[in-house]
Amino acid sequence: MPRKRRTPTSHNKKQSKSTNGWLGLLLIIITAFIGYGPLSNAWQSGIISLDRLPQNIKPANQKDKSETQTDLSDAQDLEIPAPIKGIKETILQRKGYTVSYNRTLNLPNWVAWELNRDKLVERESRTDKFLPDPDLPENEAVTTDDYKRSGWDRGHMCPAADNRWHWRAMQESFYMTNICPQHHNLNRGDWKELEDRCRIWAEKEGRIYIVCGPILYKQKHRIIGKEHKITVPEAFFKVILCADSHPPRAIGFIYKNTSGNHPLDNYVNSVDQVERITGIDFFPALPDDIEQKVEANYDLKRWE
Repeated sequence: MPRKRRTPTSHNKKQSKSTNGWLGLLLIIITAFIGYGPLSNAWQSGIISLDRLPQNIKPANQKDKSETQTDLSDAQDLEIPAPIKGIKETILQRKGYTVSYNRTLNLPNWVAWELNRDKLVERESRTDKFLPDPDLPENEAVTTDDYKRSGWDRGHMCPAADNRWHWRAMQESFYMTNICPQHHNLNRGDWKELEDRCRIWAEKEGRIYIVCGPILYKQKHRIIGKEHKITVPEAFFKVILCADSHPPRAIGFIYKNTSGNHPLDNYVNSVDQVERITGIDFFPALPDDIEQKVEANYDLKRWE
């Protein structure tokens, strides 16, 4: 007796449709992977422009221009100038600042530091105890006696008021390698006003980067000191960078080492101008395009 052919049950039909569905989906996925390489290659070769590519296969690292933004928040040592050509520098790292010291002139070439809100917390009192720098040989280290009866103040470059956040920072701010002969009226007047303004800017912006130091013009210089001969600067500079603003900005100041009582805008300069006068390259850690922009221009109103 011939055997009857069995007809598929509804269960088998569903199973077959399900299998066909999965096979179809698998074919679509395989096709997409095969097509991805040629499309990407075509985009990179310029055959297909980016705006014609499907959104889901644009390169993962490609972002809209509106999303691209320079981030300097993790940049290191933004305040440190480039090495000075033709000048021997002794670099001394302190708790609150870095100094490039000139052992021939017995002056700092520059003093640089970051000032931020955390450092504005006043945990320590001013010590007023000027000390020879312990990192210099004893016979070379300037002492406070070298300033006695000279007629010049012991002028801080990195101010004591910027170092009240730590006892060691406060103590090291009185090392004589952080000190220059400064006119009394300048030290207690316009120069101090700029120091006060910097603390206001640091509080407002979150942090700023500062470099300052003496300016020696091409002329015969005054000399003070008995045991150690200290050159008296003709002027002082200070440059300030706010890297976290959008866009970043910088500004420079030059003060003659004389008596005077003038508004802040009387001393303002571009950083480029301060570089031309001092021969120091400031903020070299910035990307070149940003460095060129912030150093060429200044606007005191943006700092008020």
